[in-house]
Amino acid sequence: MNKKHVLIACGTGVATSTVVSMRVKEELEKNNIPAIVEQCKVAELPSKVGNADLVVTTTAYTNEDIPVIRALSFLTGVGIEEDVQKIVEILK
Repeated sequence: MNKKHVLIACGTGVATSTVVSMRVKEELEKNNIPAIVEQCKVAELPSKVGNADLVVTTTAYTNEDIPVIRALSFLTGVGIEEDVQKIVEILK
């Protein structure tokens, strides 16, 4: 099975994307989905999104070519299971 490429983006590519990245990696492992999970700044997405299968972001971002999930739930805890399910469905 090919590894999926997931971009985790926040405003600075450090704080909130680290929290989200750790949780996404954990959930992908639980669901046996091999993936490369890469953190970045939202401003870097246009140059990185070309080889990604999914973008998970904590801020506003849209893309017509690949799925984007705005996952504030990973920070607030509200609705996190629904967002995890969306991620798993997209990557399976």
